[in-house]
Amino acid sequence: MGFLDLILNRKSESSFIFDFDIFQDTTNRLHMKKLAIDTCASFLARTISQSEFRIKENEKFLKNELYYRLNVRPNLNQTASTFWQEIMYKLIYDNEVLVIQTDNEDLLIADDFDHVEYAVFEDTFSNVTVKDYTFKRVFKQSEVFHLRYSNESLAPLIDSLFKDYGDLFGRLLNSQKRKNQIRSTVKVDATTAKTKQGLESLQEFINKMYKAIEEKDVAIIPEQPGFEYKEHFTGSGNGIQSVDEINKVTGGFFDQVATALGIPLTLIRGDMADVEKITKNYMMYTINPILKKIKDEGCGKFFEKKAYLNGSWLEVRAPSYQSIFDLATSIDKLIASSAFTANEIRLEVGYEASDDPKLNKHYITKNYAETGVDEGGENE
Repeated sequence: MGFLDLILNRKSESSFIFDFDIFQDTTNRLHMKKLAIDTCASFLARTISQSEFRIKENEKFLKNELYYRLNVRPNLNQTASTFWQEIMYKLIYDNEVLVIQTDNEDLLIADDFDHVEYAVFEDTFSNVTVKDYTFKRVFKQSEVFHLRYSNESLAPLIDSLFKDYGDLFGRLLNSQKRKNQIRSTVKVDATTAKTKQGLESLQEFINKMYKAIEEKDVAIIPEQPGFEYKEHFTGSGNGIQSVDEINKVTGGFFDQVATALGIPLTLIRGDMADVEKITKNYMMYTINPILKKIKDEGCGKFFEKKAYLNGSWLEVRAPSYQSIFDLATSIDKLIASSAFTANEIRLEVGYEASDDPKLNKHYITKNYAETGVDEGGENE
């Protein structure tokens, strides 16, 4: 009987130990991935959403229904800036985006769709879903606005990077927690551990005690009969150094995502050194190619071939990092050298041509003269 009592006591003590919910799963590091992608996608989206989409016809910019849809209100529930930000998010996350036009000319971004590709026929899009509504019709490629970000999705690359950086981040974080962790042991009288009521009471007491230690600066724990609580502080190592190592890992993953999307690291971090040159490169090699995709798709879908060849197309005015006042000296030199007319300069900097006929003439200052001719026009 003594041997059986010993076995039963051990079983009771084992069940008591495994009943406590003291182990937590800390393997989920998805916030690091989401933060990096959201920050980079938001940075691109904010830049693109500042663009102006203009309808050009015979050297004139028209403000018609299409202009209103692209720049003010694409549909009943979105502003233009929100609309273009969502397009950029989908381009980054899904590598492609589909925009359809309803019968009342609203532009809607599809949340899901089935894309069937053909070699010599038009691609088709079926089961197009916007919010909770699925269109029953099948859309042809010529009827939709369809963009791809790149030939291959960035998702596998980012997932692969995240796996390596996420594992390293988790190990460093767990290591830092263990260095400054307060460990405790609980010694319970065997008689108390045998009864279910005793276990439940102890579990409730430990939960309250743990919460008090975690949330309060000063926690007073009353002693209980048959219950002994003891802490073992294991703080060691340089905590600041460990935090720096964790920040380096998160920063490294963030840098890799930004580089994959073509965003200069110094620009997205807010560094001000040589910001003008960096911004120029960012606009030239990252933003302008995206705007070119949008322009090409818009010209092909919103204008017929004949109209396009006759001078009607979609023009995208990118957000400028310089004002006309910054360009004043350069503009003066271009006009004074007779290289360009004033109207040509106006079109180049994003303004409409003036109706004043003088702005279509070439001018040259007295500082510019043909070689071998004096200021009075006589040959030397």
